[in-house]
Amino acid sequence: MSRLVKDPQVNEVLNLLEQMHPEAKCALNHRNLFELIVAVALSAQTTDVSVNKVTPALFDKYPTAQDLASADVADVEEMIRTIGLYKNKAKNIIAMAKMLVEEYDSEVPSTREELTKLPGVGRKTANVVLAEGFGEPAIAVDTHVFRVANRIGLTDEKDVAGTERVLMERIPRDKWIRAHHLIIFHGRKCCDARRPKCDECLLSKLCIYNTK
Repeated sequence: MSRLVKDPQVNEVLNLLEQMHPEAKCALNHRNLFELIVAVALSAQTTDVSVNKVTPALFDKYPTAQDLASADVADVEEMIRTIGLYKNKAKNIIAMAKMLVEEYDSEVPSTREELTKLPGVGRKTANVVLAEGFGEPAIAVDTHVFRVANRIGLTDEKDVAGTERVLMERIPRDKWIRAHHLIIFHGRKCCDARRPKCDECLLSKLCIYNTK
């Protein structure tokens, strides 16, 4: 049987998360859409902190899509080698930059369909770019969102696609972007994968995990 926070309590959950994490925002440092999409692509299966350590030098040397498109893959690998899957990511971001130059006049496209055609850009990355870069309501389900949403009872799904779908159904559309940031911060700051800080959490009376 599905265990979910009741529909009338969803907004209460979001309000409590807002109280706990008013500083919640995109943690990837970027100055423009190009830097955003590269940073998000690099963040897969690694931490935003790790990405923020390598992107300043990367963006200084390759500030535009044209610059990165002509980069030597070995040089990019060396610059990002401290993050996970760096060899594959170096290849992908160079290929992505080439496609931006050749097909989009070096501009980051603004639709999910176009974004997900870019090398190294899946639905999660596209959703982050749409929300953060274009203000388009979207919920990007990363490991934190997937774990926390299903743990606290906003969703009860076995995969990322189902989790995204149910969150979009249960959360008002105008709160999708904010909810995404709040849930991520909750996963980082409080709802740890192995040792959740339930005694410090304002959701303790509503959370399915804590009321088992």
